[in-house]
Amino acid sequence: MSSCSRVALVTGANKGIGFAITRDLCRRFSGDVVLTARDSARGRAAVQQLQAEGLRPRFHQLDIDDLQSIRALRDFLRKEYGGLDVLVNNAGIAFKEVTMKTNFFGTRDVSTELLPLMKPQGRVVNVSSMESLRALKNCSPELQQKFRSDTISEEELVGLMNKFVEDTRNGVHQREGWPNSTYGVTKIGITVLSRIHARNLSAHRRGDKILLNACCPGWVRTDLTGPQAPKSPEEGAETPVFLALLPSDAEGPHGQLVTEKKVVKW
Repeated sequence: MSSCSRVALVTGANKGIGFAITRDLCRRFSGDVVLTARDSARGRAAVQQLQAEGLRPRFHQLDIDDLQSIRALRDFLRKEYGGLDVLVNNAGIAFKEVTMKTNFFGTRDVSTELLPLMKPQGRVVNVSSMESLRALKNCSPELQQKFRSDTISEEELVGLMNKFVEDTRNGVHQREGWPNSTYGVTKIGITVLSRIHARNLSAHRRGDKILLNACCPGWVRTDLTGPQAPKSPEEGAETPVFLALLPSDAEGPHGQLVTEKKVVKW
C-alpha cells in the first residue's frame, strides 16, 4: 500500500481540461493524484510534462469503454490506497455513434466500479455541460418530465439513453421528442446519472458525507471545441477542482449541476 493514504483520480487526463484539472489537484490536493489516459504513451508523456513543472502525479492506464481496464484500475486503488477520495469523471468525446457509448455508458461503468470505493468525505465530480440543459429544453414535455423526476431510477435512465440510440438509428428521434444533439443527450445522461447517484449516496451512506455533483467547465479551448472558445483549459478546470476540493465539513452542493461555481436549476 502507498505511504500516502489519500488519492484523487482524473479520467481522460492526458490533455485539455482533464490535464488542467490534474495539474491543479497536484498543486492543491493533500495526497496522491492519479492521471489516467486511454493511451499509455500519451498518459506517460503528460505525467512527464507535469514532473518537469515540479509536480508528482502517478499514472494508470484507463479506457472507460473497456470494463477490464476499469476493473484493473479499481483493483489498483483498492490495493494501493484502500479506496478513493476524489473521483473526477472527465473523459468524453463527441464523435457520432460512439459518443453515447463513451460519454454516458463509459462514465456509468467507471462510477459503478469506483463509487463503492469512495471514502468518507469523498468528492465525485462528473464533467457534464450546459449543453445538457439546452438539450433538455429541446426535449418533448414528456421526456423533460422524466429527466427532471426526483424518482427516476438508473435502470430507467439507461433505458431512455438506449431508446435515443435506437430512435436515432431508425431516423425517428425528433418524432419521438428528442433534440438533434447526440452530445447534448449524452450530457443529459451524465447530469441525471449524477442526480441519481447523489440520491443513492444520501439514502445509503448519509453518514459518510460524500458529495457528488455534475458540472459544466464552460466553453473551453480543446481539441473538441477548437481555438475560438473563450476559456483556457486552466479556466475550465476551476469549477471541477472547486467541487473536488469542497471542505470536509461542507453540506453541499450535492446532486447538482454546477457552473462558474454556482448551482444551476435543472
